[in-house]
Amino acid sequence: MIDPLLEIMRRLRDPDDGCEWDKVQTFQTIAPYTIEEAYEVADAIKRDDMLSLKDELGDLLLQVVFHSQIAADRDAFDFADVVESICDKMTRRHPHIFGAAEASPGWEQIKAGEREQSGQSSALDGVALALPALLRAQKIQKRAARVGFDWPDTAQVRDKLLEELDEVAAARNEEEIYEEIGDLLFSAVNLARHYKVDAERALTDATDKFTKRFNLVEASLGKELQDFTLEELEAEWQKAKARAAAS
Repeated sequence: MIDPLLEIMRRLRDPDDGCEWDKVQTFQTIAPYTIEEAYEVADAIKRDDMLSLKDELGDLLLQVVFHSQIAADRDAFDFADVVESICDKMTRRHPHIFGAAEASPGWEQIKAGEREQSGQSSALDGVALALPALLRAQKIQKRAARVGFDWPDTAQVRDKLLEELDEVAAARNEEEIYEEIGDLLFSAVNLARHYKVDAERALTDATDKFTKRFNLVEASLGKELQDFTLEELEAEWQKAKARAAAS
């Protein structure tokens, strides 16, 4: 079933008769679309919209095919090579399913061996730079923790968070504030990790919660919120908070 899509992309990229937009694209120019499509898949899943999920998965698959065709145009690799690569990786990482169970190393040991073979010497190598900031911080911290670079208990992580908050207050200029805010956010992610909370998901849910309550305030007071005092807004916010909790 993949062949028709591969042929469509091949024709779109044809240097003579292809689409003027598609044939000039590069890995760099379509990378933002790839990320966007992945987020739209996640959005459809969150909304439990199966019709949208089907469409969005197709859009995401198109991005894989697009990248593969660009690579094929450069004689680097093609879609079949991509499929072969992921099949090899999945069978290699599941030796208890596809190999000898009694000789199977653990998942992390397998991935560490792969990083070593690819020339990645640091425990932090291989974490994608383009990940959302919270997710990347969480992954970096987990990698460091695996080699013992971590606070032993949650109390020390809380203390570090408060320390970073004090350093924000003590910052003397915009550059220092910028740096200290970054350290504060990184420490907040670390605290979430120690509590076994996914920081990315927690912030997403908190933002959704704020949006729902804010919409209730707008519905009650109208769109011109700037016409109300802070005390009036806070009172209405508390009402919205109670209504949202009761719903």
